[in-house]
Amino acid sequence: MLLIALGCVALLLGGSLLYPGFLKPGYILQQLQIAAFLGIIATGAMLVILLGEIDLSVPWTITGTAIVVISASGSSNPLVASLAIPLGLCLGIAVGLLNAIGVAVFRVPAMVWTLAVNAMLFGAAVFYTGNSRPNGEVPWPATQAATGRTFGIPNAFLVWLVVAAITIWVLKRTVYGNYLYALGNSRRAVFLAGARVRLVMVATFVLAGVFSSFGAILLLGYTNQAYQGMGDPYLMPVISAVVIGGTSIQGGRGNYIGTFAGAIFITLLSSILSVMQMPPAARQIIFGAIILVMLLVHGLTNKKEGI
Repeated sequence: MLLIALGCVALLLGGSLLYPGFLKPGYILQQLQIAAFLGIIATGAMLVILLGEIDLSVPWTITGTAIVVISASGSSNPLVASLAIPLGLCLGIAVGLLNAIGVAVFRVPAMVWTLAVNAMLFGAAVFYTGNSRPNGEVPWPATQAATGRTFGIPNAFLVWLVVAAITIWVLKRTVYGNYLYALGNSRRAVFLAGARVRLVMVATFVLAGVFSSFGAILLLGYTNQAYQGMGDPYLMPVISAVVIGGTSIQGGRGNYIGTFAGAIFITLLSSILSVMQMPPAARQIIFGAIILVMLLVHGLTNKKEGI
């Protein structure tokens, strides 16, 4: 955690050398606003990784949610238009359930199943939109939550703080949180102890889907448009934020404060790369390298501890 904080400070100082306004309060608040979208999506990813699994359906859950919300809000039916945001969240729940069925019930490796679900979402989105941008208006609550401010602080960041507080409480103070860590460490031991392993796994994947959709709704309010591939740039940064935050990719270890700081670190890094006009491909290489380095660090740590 201390290393991440020092890394954020180093990025701020380094960014100020490239862009004089990097340390201005307005710019920092803007970065916290952008980090909120990544951080909320990373919340669900962290829960799945704590379980010892991974969710690769994040990109098109984000894109699909944005398409559903903006299409529903532009509907001529007032009832459908008023339910645009709930319908978007329902898509996240449906994707989470589908992922849970494959991983928890049929015991297909999460990497394979969620990647296949992501491909299905991609195909469904292209089929529905005809490979063009959907027409519709962004719901006002999404715009207000994403771009509004309260006492000068971005609403998106305040929403993220609420999500963070609830997540920390759930992980530390509830039975679900205890089971989540225990399953990540030894699924067999938890099963033999009489816990409802499948139920915990289903709840985790559903929560991951909801957080991906919730983040997508805020992102939609910020960009004011939905488009193909909207969620593609988020998969590597989301995983990077979780892993940098200290969550073991093998499950069972990690805390949300680390993920919170990791999301800010990745956002600042992305901002610097953007200022340097780094192409998207190079950014993906950097994010991938970060994940590999953290995996090596975790591997060496576990080896020293005899795990």
